[in-house]
Amino acid sequence: MTVRVLALCLVCCLAACSSQRPAPAGSGVSVAEQELRSGSPALAMQVTQSILQHTPDDVTALLIQGDAAAQLGKTDDASTAFTHALRLQPNSVRGQLGLGRLRLATDPTEAATLFGEVVKREPNNINGWNNLGIARDLLGQHREAQEAYRRVHALDASNTAGTVNMALSLAMSGEGADGVVLIAPLATASSASAQLRHDYAVVLALAGRETEAGQILAHDLSPDQVKQALDTIRQQKAAGQ
Repeated sequence: MTVRVLALCLVCCLAACSSQRPAPAGSGVSVAEQELRSGSPALAMQVTQSILQHTPDDVTALLIQGDAAAQLGKTDDASTAFTHALRLQPNSVRGQLGLGRLRLATDPTEAATLFGEVVKREPNNINGWNNLGIARDLLGQHREAQEAYRRVHALDASNTAGTVNMALSLAMSGEGADGVVLIAPLATASSASAQLRHDYAVVLALAGRETEAGQILAHDLSPDQVKQALDTIRQQKAAGQ
């Protein structure tokens, strides 16, 4: 997961299309996990709902349901599932990560606390460090965020999300030139995704290179959308966010 400046203004939920396949045979948590991992969160939800009707305190089913609901954009359902799971099993890393990701949009302080617990318990948890960095960036604690991203790099130097997050964090803290140097090799590669290019554009804009940023965004956005994006970045930069 990467932190993006535009996300400070616009919170986007991941939505997945509901599969038309019938519910899978069986009712165990392994079936639900398999459906979730195969990209069928709606079917995973069906299976966990069946399990929880009979055993409402099944922590594994609750965690899978939370992940599935989050993928479907059902944030309230996901929050309920993760909160219930953590009430039963307070030290669940999966639960803390899941609830923390939800809280990034609404309460980054709580998110930072949850991710802090994850890395305290599992010092080599890359997702924990990456998300902790995001929470700190959202709180304006950019130096502390960068320490978290350095831990990600130390654990996995090839982790793209950690590198992009570091570049964005540097740009948000006034070190845009360093951020550009860091993200440019990834964003200019032929295999770079549109989102990675957009992240590059954000870093460029924060570094004062708005013309180049606009040219990159124009590949995927209309002129009005490009203007709106650059205006938003400019406003956030002026506000010190």
